[in-house]
Amino acid sequence: MSTLDTIGTPALWAVTIAAVLALLALDFVATRKPHEVSMREAGLWSAFYIALPTAFGVFIWAQYGRERGVEYYTGYIVEKSLSVDNLFVFMLLLAAFAVPAALQQRVLLYGIIGALVLRGIFIALGAAALSAFDWVFLIFGLVLLATGVKLLRDAMKGDEHQVDVSEMRIVRVVRRLMPVSEEYEGTKLTVRQRVGGVSKRALTPFALVVVAVFATDIVFAIDSVPAVYGITGDPYLVFATNAFALLGLRALYFVLQGALAKLVHLSYGLAAILGFIGVKLALHWAHLQWTSVPEIPTLASLGVIVGILALTVTTSLVAARRQAEPAPELKDLARD
Repeated sequence: MSTLDTIGTPALWAVTIAAVLALLALDFVATRKPHEVSMREAGLWSAFYIALPTAFGVFIWAQYGRERGVEYYTGYIVEKSLSVDNLFVFMLLLAAFAVPAALQQRVLLYGIIGALVLRGIFIALGAAALSAFDWVFLIFGLVLLATGVKLLRDAMKGDEHQVDVSEMRIVRVVRRLMPVSEEYEGTKLTVRQRVGGVSKRALTPFALVVVAVFATDIVFAIDSVPAVYGITGDPYLVFATNAFALLGLRALYFVLQGALAKLVHLSYGLAAILGFIGVKLALHWAHLQWTSVPEIPTLASLGVIVGILALTVTTSLVAARRQAEPAPELKDLARD
């Protein structure tokens, strides 16, 4: 990995950012009229947002070679798997705020925009830091290892996906700064209401849940940006993998909404992936100091990550199936 070696020419950056903005505009058009999302609609959008990054990876592979292509696909798989975990939190937030089904996709869209902006900032800061200081690789590795350990501990305690809105600091701060209305008013962020005979501007519950989603975006960015920098040192590929993973989240949420609860071992798999990438970053830092220290090739990383995800999904589905089966004594009663 080399933080100075990038395929991101000014023209490629300009085209990519323009494409991301165009896709966001397309999503705003698609959600301009609040409505419940059907499985067919969500499936078509999800297929589009999987085909697009896949085709872009073919372009990267053909234009810039096998190594860059493997880095792109590996980074995309890592970011996509982390984004599925993010969907758990989004699902809990939407439920905690009782967001009407017709408004959910617009909340997710705002969350995606916030995540893109935050990750763009983190990617730029990360590139500058990695270019200036080798030890940042070690710091990123330790961050991922610590995050992996936390995910593992939470999973073992069974509270890896819990959200208490009343305990969210940002929500308490916003409520102190401005009054919040009781009812949703479509996609409006603020409304005027009379308090003590005086008309005052108040936030809607829709605005409050958007703020809560933005706050979670910060936490997600702290994990995801170092993770993909563990795959590639190219800031352009880091941005592209993050952008493609995030753009499809709105539709993916509605496709996986029913299946998310079945991925009972996802946190274990993500803990293993983050731990593995953390070790990879630490070894890369050590290799920069002592060339005799081996590094983990990107192709090998791809195999390990895909293997962990495949094992996680398989064991999750098996566990979910066993939980759904009636106990033996109930089967006997059913026969009687």
